[in-house]
Amino acid sequence: MPAAKTKSPPKPSGVSLAERVYTDLKAALQTARFEPGDRVREEAVAAWLQVSRTPVREALRRLLTENLLVSTEHGLAVPQLDQNQIIELYAIREVLEGAAAALAARHAAPVEIDYLRHILQEQVAAKDDETLLLSANKELHGCIYRAASNRYLVRTLSSLQDELAQLRGTTFSWPQRPADALKEHTAIVRAIERHDADAAEKAARQHVATALRIRLQIMRRDAD
Repeated sequence: MPAAKTKSPPKPSGVSLAERVYTDLKAALQTARFEPGDRVREEAVAAWLQVSRTPVREALRRLLTENLLVSTEHGLAVPQLDQNQIIELYAIREVLEGAAAALAARHAAPVEIDYLRHILQEQVAAKDDETLLLSANKELHGCIYRAASNRYLVRTLSSLQDELAQLRGTTFSWPQRPADALKEHTAIVRAIERHDADAAEKAARQHVATALRIRLQIMRRDAD
């Protein structure tokens, strides 16, 4: 009797194999499966996902162009962001998040404002649960991006968030950060509710600046 063949995982309807490989690998790069500096080998990824190397090769090319992988003398690897790169990322994030909040204050529909209020309540309920806090944080920022009603800004912020996802750990692990982040998010949402674009932008920029300060403090702590 011939040996049973190993089947690849089922492919979601309407999603190409290459797209699935890209999505799975991108998600893995943003979690603990790969660490900064790790090599990402085509054959290892193909074996892990139980696919041929062709869609893996295509996915790796896409991730390289998106700066989620870097080319080294030993092959492709997960980037290791240094302090200067992190400061640069947060600097542009501060500008873009401020712009998104200001536009949201001008364009947010009542249903979007209601949803922002709902997310704040989810953040309150999460307390110190980092997983729930991260989920609420991602949803709140995403809702603000969508409420800004500017597809190019959303596209740029999504790309930036992909690069920021390379950072390991979360600022919610810093003492008092969950409570302070809730206050900062509340200030942004309240400004959007009032349709006060200047206040929304100022609150969003202060929120990102504080997040950078804490991120750098965490880096210094971990280096000691």
